[in-house]
Amino acid sequence: MTRVASILAGLGLWIAAATLPAAAQVVDVFEVKGVPVDITADTAANARDRAHAEGETLAFRRVLERLTIRADHGRLPKPRREDITGYVRDVVVAEEKVSAVRYIAKLNFRLKSQEIRKLLIAQRIPFAETASKPALVLPVYQTAGATFLWDEPNPWREAWSQSTDPNALMPIMLALGDLSDIGTIGAEQALAGDAQSLNAAATRYNAGTTLVAKASFGLGLQSRQPELDVRVTSYGATARIPPIARTYAMAPGETIDTLLRRVAVEISREIDDRWKRDNLLQLENVAVLAVVAPIGSLGDWLEIRKRLGQVAVVRRADIVLMSRDEVRLNLQYLGDPEQLATSLEQADLALKADGDEWMLTVAGPGRAGKT
Repeated sequence: MTRVASILAGLGLWIAAATLPAAAQVVDVFEVKGVPVDITADTAANARDRAHAEGETLAFRRVLERLTIRADHGRLPKPRREDITGYVRDVVVAEEKVSAVRYIAKLNFRLKSQEIRKLLIAQRIPFAETASKPALVLPVYQTAGATFLWDEPNPWREAWSQSTDPNALMPIMLALGDLSDIGTIGAEQALAGDAQSLNAAATRYNAGTTLVAKASFGLGLQSRQPELDVRVTSYGATARIPPIARTYAMAPGETIDTLLRRVAVEISREIDDRWKRDNLLQLENVAVLAVVAPIGSLGDWLEIRKRLGQVAVVRRADIVLMSRDEVRLNLQYLGDPEQLATSLEQADLALKADGDEWMLTVAGPGRAGKT
Protein backbone atom coordinates (compact mmCIF):
# COMPACT_ATOMS: atom_id res chain seq x y z
CA MET A 1 0.00 0.00 0.00
CA THR A 2 1.38 3.45 -0.91
CA ARG A 3 1.85 6.13 1.73
CA VAL A 4 -1.01 8.24 0.30
CA ALA A 5 -3.30 5.22 0.16
CA SER A 6 -2.36 4.37 3.73
CA ILE A 7 -3.19 7.86 4.91
CA LEU A 8 -6.47 7.84 3.01
CA ALA A 9 -7.34 4.51 4.61
CA GLY A 10 -6.56 5.97 8.00
CA LEU A 11 -8.64 9.00 7.13
CA GLY A 12 -11.59 6.71 6.41
CA LEU A 13 -11.23 5.15 9.87
CA TRP A 14 -10.90 8.61 11.40
CA ILE A 15 -14.13 9.75 9.73
CA ALA A 16 -16.06 6.57 10.46
CA ALA A 17 -14.90 6.34 14.08
CA ALA A 18 -15.41 9.95 15.06
CA THR A 19 -17.80 9.95 17.99
CA LEU A 20 -17.61 13.56 19.11
CA PRO A 21 -20.58 15.80 18.29
CA ALA A 22 -19.95 17.97 15.22
CA ALA A 23 -22.50 20.46 16.53
CA ALA A 24 -20.04 21.39 19.26
CA GLN A 25 -17.76 23.15 16.78
CA VAL A 26 -17.48 26.83 17.63
CA VAL A 27 -15.35 27.78 14.63
CA ASP A 28 -16.07 25.93 11.40
CA VAL A 29 -12.87 26.26 9.37
CA PHE A 30 -14.71 24.84 6.36
CA GLU A 31 -17.20 27.71 6.32
CA VAL A 32 -16.72 31.00 4.46
CA LYS A 33 -19.10 33.86 5.16
CA GLY A 34 -19.88 37.01 3.24
CA VAL A 35 -18.50 36.01 -0.18
CA PRO A 36 -19.33 39.01 -2.42
CA VAL A 37 -20.71 38.41 -5.92
CA ASP A 38 -21.89 40.90 -8.56
CA ILE A 39 -22.87 39.45 -11.94
CA THR A 40 -24.74 40.89 -14.91
CA ALA A 41 -26.26 38.55 -17.50
CA ASP A 42 -29.11 38.44 -20.01
CA THR A 43 -31.59 37.40 -17.30
CA ALA A 44 -31.73 37.59 -13.52
CA ALA A 45 -31.82 33.79 -13.26
CA ASN A 46 -28.65 33.40 -15.35
CA ALA A 47 -26.94 36.14 -13.36
CA ARG A 48 -27.78 34.35 -10.11
CA ASP A 49 -26.56 30.98 -11.40
CA ARG A 50 -23.27 32.49 -12.56
CA ALA A 51 -22.90 34.40 -9.28
CA HIS A 52 -23.38 31.25 -7.21
CA ALA A 53 -20.83 29.40 -9.34
CA GLU A 54 -18.35 32.24 -8.95
CA GLY A 55 -19.00 32.32 -5.21
CA GLU A 56 -18.33 28.60 -4.94
CA THR A 57 -14.96 29.06 -6.63
CA LEU A 58 -14.01 31.91 -4.30
CA ALA A 59 -15.12 30.02 -1.17
CA PHE A 60 -13.28 26.86 -2.27
CA ARG A 61 -10.04 28.79 -2.74
CA ARG A 62 -10.42 30.64 0.56
CA VAL A 63 -10.84 27.41 2.52
CA LEU A 64 -7.78 25.82 0.90
CA GLU A 65 -5.69 28.93 1.61
CA ARG A 66 -7.01 29.13 5.19
CA LEU A 67 -5.84 25.58 5.95
CA THR A 68 -2.43 25.75 4.26
CA ILE A 69 0.72 27.83 4.59
CA ARG A 70 1.46 30.50 2.00
CA ALA A 71 4.48 28.64 0.61
CA ASP A 72 2.08 25.92 -0.61
CA HIS A 73 -0.57 28.19 -2.11
CA GLY A 74 1.07 28.05 -5.53
CA ARG A 75 0.47 24.31 -5.77
CA LEU A 76 -3.09 24.21 -4.47
CA PRO A 77 -5.39 22.27 -6.81
CA LYS A 78 -7.58 24.19 -9.25
CA PRO A 79 -10.50 21.95 -10.20
CA ARG A 80 -12.88 22.90 -12.98
CA ARG A 81 -15.70 25.13 -11.84
CA GLU A 82 -18.27 22.38 -12.37
CA ASP A 83 -16.21 20.00 -10.20
CA ILE A 84 -15.99 22.50 -7.32
CA THR A 85 -19.74 22.09 -6.73
CA GLY A 86 -19.00 18.61 -5.42
CA TYR A 87 -17.03 20.12 -2.54
CA VAL A 88 -19.86 22.46 -1.44
CA ARG A 89 -22.17 21.25 1.32
CA ASP A 90 -24.60 24.16 1.24
CA VAL A 91 -24.98 27.88 0.57
CA VAL A 92 -26.98 30.53 2.41
CA VAL A 93 -27.83 33.95 0.97
CA ALA A 94 -26.86 36.59 3.55
CA GLU A 95 -27.71 39.64 1.43
CA GLU A 96 -29.28 39.87 -2.00
CA LYS A 97 -30.24 42.49 -4.60
CA VAL A 98 -31.76 41.47 -7.91
CA SER A 99 -32.67 43.44 -11.01
CA ALA A 100 -33.78 42.27 -14.43
CA VAL A 101 -30.21 41.47 -15.51
CA ARG A 102 -28.02 41.89 -12.41
CA TYR A 103 -27.48 39.86 -9.25
CA ILE A 104 -25.62 41.29 -6.23
CA ALA A 105 -25.28 39.26 -3.04
CA LYS A 106 -23.16 38.12 -0.12
CA LEU A 107 -23.16 34.34 0.22
CA ASN A 108 -22.18 31.98 3.04
CA PHE A 109 -20.74 28.63 1.99
CA ARG A 110 -20.02 25.46 3.94
CA LEU A 111 -17.66 23.03 2.27
CA LYS A 112 -17.45 19.26 2.78
CA SER A 113 -14.66 18.73 5.29
CA GLN A 114 -13.97 15.10 4.42
CA GLU A 115 -13.68 15.83 0.71
CA ILE A 116 -11.37 18.80 1.27
CA ARG A 117 -9.12 16.68 3.51
CA LYS A 118 -8.94 13.90 0.94
CA LEU A 119 -8.07 16.40 -1.80
CA LEU A 120 -5.19 17.94 0.16
CA ILE A 121 -3.86 14.54 1.23
CA ALA A 122 -3.94 13.29 -2.36
CA GLN A 123 -1.94 16.37 -3.41
CA ARG A 124 0.52 15.82 -0.54
CA ILE A 125 -0.11 19.33 0.79
CA PRO A 126 0.14 19.62 4.61
CA PHE A 127 -2.70 21.45 6.32
CA ALA A 128 -3.93 22.59 9.73
CA GLU A 129 -7.46 22.71 11.11
CA THR A 130 -6.94 24.05 14.64
CA ALA A 131 -8.44 27.52 14.79
CA SER A 132 -6.79 29.73 17.39
CA LYS A 133 -8.58 32.07 19.69
CA PRO A 134 -8.29 35.60 18.31
CA ALA A 135 -5.08 37.50 18.90
CA LEU A 136 -5.60 41.01 20.24
CA VAL A 137 -3.17 43.49 18.68
CA LEU A 138 -2.09 46.67 20.45
CA PRO A 139 -0.39 48.89 17.83
CA VAL A 140 2.04 51.28 19.54
CA TYR A 141 3.44 53.93 17.21
CA GLN A 142 6.56 56.00 17.91
CA THR A 143 7.61 58.99 15.87
CA ALA A 144 9.39 62.28 16.54
CA GLY A 145 9.83 61.35 20.20
CA ALA A 146 6.10 60.75 20.80
CA THR A 147 4.39 57.42 21.58
CA PHE A 148 0.78 56.68 20.57
CA LEU A 149 -1.64 53.85 21.28
CA TRP A 150 -5.12 55.26 21.73
CA ASP A 151 -4.30 58.90 20.99
CA GLU A 152 -4.68 60.32 17.51
CA PRO A 153 -3.05 60.38 15.12
CA ASN A 154 -1.95 56.74 15.15
CA PRO A 155 -1.59 55.65 11.50
CA TRP A 156 -0.15 52.31 12.68
CA ARG A 157 -3.43 51.50 14.42
CA GLU A 158 -5.35 52.61 11.34
CA ALA A 159 -3.21 50.31 9.19
CA TRP A 160 -4.08 47.32 11.38
CA SER A 161 -7.79 48.19 11.20
CA GLN A 162 -7.56 47.65 7.42
CA SER A 163 -5.37 44.54 7.54
CA THR A 164 -7.15 41.97 9.70
CA ASP A 165 -8.31 38.78 7.97
CA PRO A 166 -11.37 37.08 9.52
CA ASN A 167 -10.61 33.96 7.45
CA ALA A 168 -7.24 33.35 9.15
CA LEU A 169 -6.76 30.32 11.40
CA MET A 170 -5.32 32.79 13.89
CA PRO A 171 -7.61 35.82 13.41
CA ILE A 172 -6.32 39.15 14.64
CA MET A 173 -8.66 41.64 16.29
CA LEU A 174 -8.18 45.29 17.09
CA ALA A 175 -9.36 46.75 20.40
CA LEU A 176 -12.12 49.34 20.21
CA GLY A 177 -10.03 52.04 21.81
CA ASP A 178 -12.94 53.22 23.97
CA LEU A 179 -12.81 54.57 27.52
CA SER A 180 -12.65 51.06 28.95
CA ASP A 181 -9.58 50.21 26.85
CA ILE A 182 -7.94 53.53 27.71
CA GLY A 183 -8.46 52.83 31.41
CA THR A 184 -7.21 49.25 31.09
CA ILE A 185 -3.85 49.69 29.38
CA GLY A 186 -1.69 52.52 28.06
CA ALA A 187 1.18 52.64 25.61
CA GLU A 188 3.89 52.52 28.28
CA GLN A 189 2.23 49.59 30.07
CA ALA A 190 1.99 47.70 26.78
CA LEU A 191 5.65 48.30 25.93
CA ALA A 192 6.71 47.30 29.45
CA GLY A 193 4.75 44.04 29.21
CA ASP A 194 2.66 44.87 32.27
CA ALA A 195 1.03 41.49 33.00
CA GLN A 196 -1.98 42.80 34.89
CA SER A 197 -2.94 45.29 32.19
CA LEU A 198 -2.32 42.85 29.35
CA ASN A 199 -4.37 40.16 31.09
CA ALA A 200 -7.24 42.58 31.62
CA ALA A 201 -7.23 43.61 27.95
CA ALA A 202 -7.13 39.99 26.76
CA THR A 203 -9.92 38.97 29.13
CA ARG A 204 -12.17 41.75 27.86
CA TYR A 205 -11.89 40.46 24.29
CA ASN A 206 -11.54 36.74 25.14
CA ALA A 207 -8.26 36.72 23.25
CA GLY A 208 -5.88 33.78 23.34
CA THR A 209 -2.85 36.00 23.00
CA THR A 210 -2.09 39.72 23.00
CA LEU A 211 0.34 41.18 20.47
CA VAL A 212 2.16 44.36 21.35
CA ALA A 213 3.19 45.65 17.92
CA LYS A 214 5.58 48.59 18.24
CA ALA A 215 6.44 50.54 15.09
CA SER A 216 9.04 53.31 15.04
CA PHE A 217 9.38 55.51 11.98
CA GLY A 218 12.51 57.50 11.22
CA LEU A 219 15.72 57.70 9.21
CA GLY A 220 17.97 54.66 9.15
CA LEU A 221 21.31 55.20 10.90
CA GLN A 222 23.22 53.70 8.00
CA SER A 223 21.00 54.29 5.00
CA ARG A 224 19.74 57.73 6.06
CA GLN A 225 16.55 56.71 4.27
CA PRO A 226 13.03 56.50 5.77
CA GLU A 227 12.63 53.17 7.62
CA LEU A 228 10.02 51.47 9.75
CA ASP A 229 11.37 49.45 12.66
CA VAL A 230 8.85 46.89 13.93
CA ARG A 231 8.92 44.79 17.11
CA VAL A 232 6.08 42.36 17.86
CA THR A 233 5.93 40.56 21.21
CA SER A 234 3.20 38.10 22.19
CA TYR A 235 1.76 37.59 25.66
CA GLY A 236 -0.76 35.03 26.89
CA ALA A 237 -1.31 31.50 28.12
CA THR A 238 -1.97 30.13 24.63
CA ALA A 239 0.60 32.21 22.73
CA ARG A 240 3.04 30.27 20.59
CA ILE A 241 4.41 33.17 18.55
CA PRO A 242 8.14 33.96 18.70
CA PRO A 243 9.06 37.65 18.77
CA ILE A 244 9.28 39.47 15.44
CA ALA A 245 11.95 42.14 14.92
CA ARG A 246 12.32 43.61 11.47
CA THR A 247 13.11 46.82 9.61
CA TYR A 248 11.25 47.83 6.45
CA ALA A 249 12.52 50.34 3.93
CA MET A 250 10.09 52.64 2.19
CA ALA A 251 9.67 51.64 -1.45
CA PRO A 252 9.91 54.26 -4.21
CA GLY A 253 6.65 56.18 -4.47
CA GLU A 254 5.34 54.66 -1.23
CA THR A 255 3.75 56.84 1.43
CA ILE A 256 3.96 56.30 5.16
CA ASP A 257 0.35 55.10 5.23
CA THR A 258 0.82 52.56 2.43
CA LEU A 259 4.05 51.33 4.04
CA LEU A 260 2.26 50.81 7.36
CA ARG A 261 -0.58 48.92 5.68
CA ARG A 262 1.85 46.73 3.73
CA VAL A 263 3.76 45.84 6.87
CA ALA A 264 0.60 45.16 8.93
CA VAL A 265 -0.67 42.77 6.24
CA GLU A 266 2.69 41.01 5.99
CA ILE A 267 3.01 40.56 9.75
CA SER A 268 -0.56 39.31 10.19
CA ARG A 269 -0.01 36.72 7.44
CA GLU A 270 3.30 35.67 8.97
CA ILE A 271 1.65 35.18 12.36
CA ASP A 272 -1.07 33.06 10.77
CA ASP A 273 1.55 30.99 8.93
CA ARG A 274 3.50 30.39 12.14
CA TRP A 275 0.36 29.15 13.85
CA LYS A 276 -0.37 26.78 10.95
CA ARG A 277 3.18 25.40 10.92
CA ASP A 278 2.94 24.60 14.62
CA ASN A 279 -0.42 22.89 14.14
CA LEU A 280 -0.11 20.97 10.87
CA LEU A 281 -2.07 17.74 11.17
CA GLN A 282 0.19 14.71 11.42
CA LEU A 283 -2.23 12.24 9.89
CA GLU A 284 0.24 9.36 9.98
CA ASN A 285 0.93 9.90 13.71
CA VAL A 286 -2.12 8.69 15.66
CA ALA A 287 -1.65 8.34 19.41
CA VAL A 288 -3.78 7.57 22.46
CA LEU A 289 -3.50 9.32 25.81
CA ALA A 290 -5.24 8.21 28.99
CA VAL A 291 -6.62 11.24 30.85
CA VAL A 292 -8.66 11.89 33.98
CA ALA A 293 -11.36 14.58 33.90
CA PRO A 294 -12.50 15.63 37.41
CA ILE A 295 -16.22 16.50 37.49
CA GLY A 296 -18.75 17.66 40.05
CA SER A 297 -21.85 16.80 38.07
CA LEU A 298 -23.09 15.33 34.81
CA GLY A 299 -23.23 18.87 33.46
CA ASP A 300 -19.48 19.23 33.99
CA TRP A 301 -18.83 16.15 31.87
CA LEU A 302 -21.20 17.33 29.14
CA GLU A 303 -19.33 20.64 29.03
CA ILE A 304 -15.96 18.88 28.71
CA ARG A 305 -17.35 16.60 26.03
CA LYS A 306 -18.71 19.58 24.09
CA ARG A 307 -15.37 21.35 24.23
CA LEU A 308 -13.51 18.24 23.09
CA GLY A 309 -15.71 18.37 20.00
CA GLN A 310 -14.09 21.71 19.14
CA VAL A 311 -10.57 20.25 18.99
CA ALA A 312 -9.52 19.30 15.47
CA VAL A 313 -6.71 16.93 16.49
CA VAL A 314 -8.93 14.85 18.81
CA ARG A 315 -10.44 11.97 16.85
CA ARG A 316 -12.12 9.97 19.60
CA ALA A 317 -12.90 10.29 23.30
CA ASP A 318 -13.62 6.81 24.66
CA ILE A 319 -14.97 6.57 28.20
CA VAL A 320 -13.09 3.97 30.24
CA LEU A 321 -14.72 4.67 33.62
CA MET A 322 -17.23 7.22 34.88
CA SER A 323 -17.95 7.97 38.54
CA ARG A 324 -19.53 10.82 40.46
CA ASP A 325 -16.30 12.80 40.68
CA GLU A 326 -14.28 11.86 37.59
CA VAL A 327 -14.35 10.49 34.05
CA ARG A 328 -11.44 8.42 32.78
CA LEU A 329 -10.94 8.73 29.03
CA ASN A 330 -8.74 7.46 26.27
CA LEU A 331 -8.16 10.37 23.87
CA GLN A 332 -7.20 9.35 20.36
CA TYR A 333 -5.44 12.27 18.70
CA LEU A 334 -3.22 13.30 15.81
CA GLY A 335 0.28 14.64 16.35
CA ASP A 336 2.28 14.92 19.56
CA PRO A 337 1.27 15.75 23.16
CA GLU A 338 2.40 19.38 22.86
CA GLN A 339 0.21 19.90 19.80
CA LEU A 340 -2.68 18.23 21.64
CA ALA A 341 -2.26 20.54 24.64
CA THR A 342 -2.12 23.63 22.41
CA SER A 343 -5.27 22.57 20.56
CA LEU A 344 -7.09 21.88 23.83
CA GLU A 345 -6.17 25.34 25.10
CA GLN A 346 -8.10 26.91 22.21
CA ALA A 347 -11.24 25.25 23.60
CA ASP A 348 -10.43 26.37 27.16
CA LEU A 349 -9.34 22.90 28.23
CA ALA A 350 -6.15 22.40 30.24
CA LEU A 351 -4.06 19.23 30.03
CA LYS A 352 -1.53 18.88 32.84
CA ALA A 353 0.55 16.05 34.27
CA ASP A 354 -0.24 15.08 37.87
CA GLY A 355 2.17 12.40 38.95
CA ASP A 356 1.69 9.45 36.62
CA GLU A 357 -1.64 10.74 35.29
CA TRP A 358 -2.79 13.41 32.86
CA MET A 359 -5.56 15.67 34.16
CA LEU A 360 -8.06 17.31 31.79
CA THR A 361 -9.90 20.30 33.24
CA VAL A 362 -11.95 23.24 32.04
CA ALA A 363 -9.77 26.34 32.03
CA GLY A 364 -10.92 29.91 32.38
CA PRO A 365 -9.76 32.81 30.20
CA GLY A 366 -6.75 33.37 32.44
CA ARG A 367 -3.58 34.70 30.90
CA ALA A 368 0.04 33.99 31.57
CA GLY A 369 3.16 36.01 31.02
CA LYS A 370 5.30 36.71 27.98
CA THR A 371 6.15 33.79 25.69
